[in-house]
Amino acid sequence: MTEETPGFDEKPDVPSGANPGDAESKAAESDKGSTESESGPAAPAGDAAQDVALTAQLDQVRTALNERTADLQRLQAEYQNYRRRVERDRITVKEVAVAALLSELLPTLDDIGRAREHGELVGGFKSVAEALETVIAKMGLQQFGKEGEPFDPTIHEALMHSYAPDVTETTCVAILQPGYRIGERTIRPARVAVAEPQPGAAGKADEASASSDEDGNGPEEG
Repeated sequence: MTEETPGFDEKPDVPSGANPGDAESKAAESDKGSTESESGPAAPAGDAAQDVALTAQLDQVRTALNERTADLQRLQAEYQNYRRRVERDRITVKEVAVAALLSELLPTLDDIGRAREHGELVGGFKSVAEALETVIAKMGLQQFGKEGEPFDPTIHEALMHSYAPDVTETTCVAILQPGYRIGERTIRPARVAVAEPQPGAAGKADEASASSDEDGNGPEEG
């Protein structure tokens, strides 16, 4: 039998010239490698948290971008409405100013019209009158009102009234003063004399027509 010395543990053989600490380090690395191979590589928790944070920031940026885009579109629509309103107001102001100016010239135009009717529009006066009429026509002034047209209270002003057997509706039979307009804006209504159908004329005409039909379609005497 071999006698064992008490108090001494057996240690792995260490080659001569090697440091005993190297053997222990290799043993520790071996144990670590076996542990990693059994459980697999550990996922870095910091990368997952960073991805979540970046996704949240991206969502915030997209939301802010959508809000700014909507604000820009609203501002553009408001600006377009503002431009249209300013342009409309500018045109209205211009029309009002032109209408006010031409309204002051209407008595002069009436005088020119009366002179033309009486054959007095001759010589230099004729040239000046025609030049004035050309200018106001370029400014958009239009004359209206003709004899024989139906009476329209929106553009005609009746100064005289009578009855006539040869009309079937209220008709302008004389133009006392022509009307003037700029576009759809009436500067002055046409001042006219109107005639209405003779009271009872329509009834008499119907009776005459009925009588004629009866005479023509009645039974013939043998």
